[in-house]
Amino acid sequence: MDRRANILGVHIDPVDLAHSLDFIDSWITARERKYVGVLAIHSIMDGYRDAESRREINQSGLAVPDGMGLVWLLQLMGFRSVSRVYGADLMLGLCERGRTKGWRHFLYGGDPGTSDRLAGRLAERFPGIHVVGSMAPPFGEATPAEDEAAVREIEQARPDILWLGISSKKQIRWMNQHRGRLAVPVMIGVGAAFDFLSGEKAQAPEWVRQNGLEWLFRLASEPGRLWKRYAQYPLFGILVAAQFLGLKRFD
Repeated sequence: MDRRANILGVHIDPVDLAHSLDFIDSWITARERKYVGVLAIHSIMDGYRDAESRREINQSGLAVPDGMGLVWLLQLMGFRSVSRVYGADLMLGLCERGRTKGWRHFLYGGDPGTSDRLAGRLAERFPGIHVVGSMAPPFGEATPAEDEAAVREIEQARPDILWLGISSKKQIRWMNQHRGRLAVPVMIGVGAAFDFLSGEKAQAPEWVRQNGLEWLFRLASEPGRLWKRYAQYPLFGILVAAQFLGLKRFD
């Protein structure tokens, strides 16, 4: 990207879905090693609070806005052509494009069985797709032996795209740490898209997603797990206002 937006010191690319697909396509063709962060407001707050998380996001090949709040903010900053790059739509778009190109996909994430169910759903939806492996990460932190086994299995499968469906902060850190260890052109962290596309969790209706209300739908679905995430949003608004008014700099 020639120009990235700075929100609280976190870089985000003001792109739309079509441009994101084209960037990723070019990386696969060139056999580059890049990773993609799919960012929501809580991802920006992770970067604001933690310098290491901020560095990991800012080193991504592409950091796309997965949330209407970020899209509206980027438009206010002058990026008129930006639109939401929803993680599930990004996955479906690349699966469709990859059918004619013979791309190989590996699924890493979800609870035991989730990635297998997702592989089955993708095979039904995209006949001829090459899903060459799936794996659920260990609960908690992987031991060095578990991590090495995962790297070995992924390398043997030779994917063009490695999909990650784990928590947003954890998957960006994982991609940053493994970029040099895996000969995979593109790693993409899509988080809850594994649950949505496998059918394990309900997606918010399209009109809810487009009107910036998905956070409310998800909070109502999983209040115990997600309330802390969304409790950060008022502080985010205050910090962004301070940045816009020039009261605070975020380098």
